[in-house]
Amino acid sequence: MLRKSLVVLVLIQIGWISCNTMNLLMPDIRPTFNDAYLCTPFRMNEQQPIYITEFNPNSTKEIAHHILIYGCEAPGSSEQVWNCGEMVSHNTDSSKQFEQKPVCGRGKQSIVYAWAMDAPKLVLPKDVAFKVGGNTKTKYLVMQVHYANSEIFKDGRTDNSGVILTVQNEPTKNIAGVYLLATDGYVKPHQKEYFESACEVEEDAEIIPFAFRTHAHKLAIVTSGYVVKTNPVSLEQEWIELGRRSPQLPQMFYPVTNSIRITKGDVLAARCTLYNYQDHKVSIGSTGADEMCNFYLMYYGRENKTLNSNICMTWGPPNWYFEDFKGLDVSKIPDTASVLPLDQMKELPKMSHMHHMTAVTESNESAEKETTKLSSEDQEESVEVSPESSEDDLENYLSVLEQKQALRKMLQKYFAKQN
Repeated sequence: MLRKSLVVLVLIQIGWISCNTMNLLMPDIRPTFNDAYLCTPFRMNEQQPIYITEFNPNSTKEIAHHILIYGCEAPGSSEQVWNCGEMVSHNTDSSKQFEQKPVCGRGKQSIVYAWAMDAPKLVLPKDVAFKVGGNTKTKYLVMQVHYANSEIFKDGRTDNSGVILTVQNEPTKNIAGVYLLATDGYVKPHQKEYFESACEVEEDAEIIPFAFRTHAHKLAIVTSGYVVKTNPVSLEQEWIELGRRSPQLPQMFYPVTNSIRITKGDVLAARCTLYNYQDHKVSIGSTGADEMCNFYLMYYGRENKTLNSNICMTWGPPNWYFEDFKGLDVSKIPDTASVLPLDQMKELPKMSHMHHMTAVTESNESAEKETTKLSSEDQEESVEVSPESSEDDLENYLSVLEQKQALRKMLQKYFAKQN
């Protein structure tokens, strides 16, 4: 009987080692101000690395605008929760409730995972995992949650949004990493604008991308990412698409368009196409009233090597465009760089906040046909507004109508100029 019990115990221990979960959750906090960027740290075991194979979000878009997981050598604060973010706002209410500090303290900072818009869980490919703890520079995982609206917490409720990780102790064949392309800049009222970023891979490493994710706010039409390769003989450049997606759809990681080897000398590039239908300019910033232009590329490195430099940032419009990157052949930019694929255009009206959103496309013939087709289908749809509709429902409906009218006018003017 004792021997049988020992066998069962050993099996349980082996099972725990081979596969387990780690909960990264907010400690029942209650933000009292809008656009709160709150961070909480999780210390890793420095004696034993773990390998993350799945990310299962524990939140909704009504509560969290987005969730980011960073790998840090040290957290930005010794507090359990602090006010953090790339652009920490010196809000009086936030200063009273939480200490203001950066996400990470000293040492290297990397992005491990990002979530928004009710995206489902992410399962990494077989034999691919994020390695943290142990002899890596990721001694802590720091989770950042952006709470856009504090109104839902006025009744006293608290929140434990976060991500549940599936982890294992056994090493995987390939180690995953995330590369981020982003911009600064602004878009003028009633104008379309390109937010573009590009950086050359300067490290002697070989990476294989397998997933991408876009992130922007309400003005974004489509975001596309590329690897630009130069033929060593002819010196001609080829822009190879890695991903193209509307940020208005669930902001999950999707399989890349082309899983292609990226090496030293290649250029990673991204473009966000935005249209500002409002009467004031909108800048890149941290609040829901601002904009963002982020293209995340998830990859695995050959020989377990990941990139040390994992962020590409440019000044954005009107100070930086692709043409400002010396040696980049902008004549090779694909015609579809700002064109939303037809399947995504059909999917947009299904989104609760985008019933009448029509994609802004470029002036090629196929794009115009896609836009016209969506327009005719879109006109047949209606949003039901009943006496029971909430004030928020009505505001969302009016906002959507405003977007629809502005975008249709923009399209009509744009195509009129082409004829």
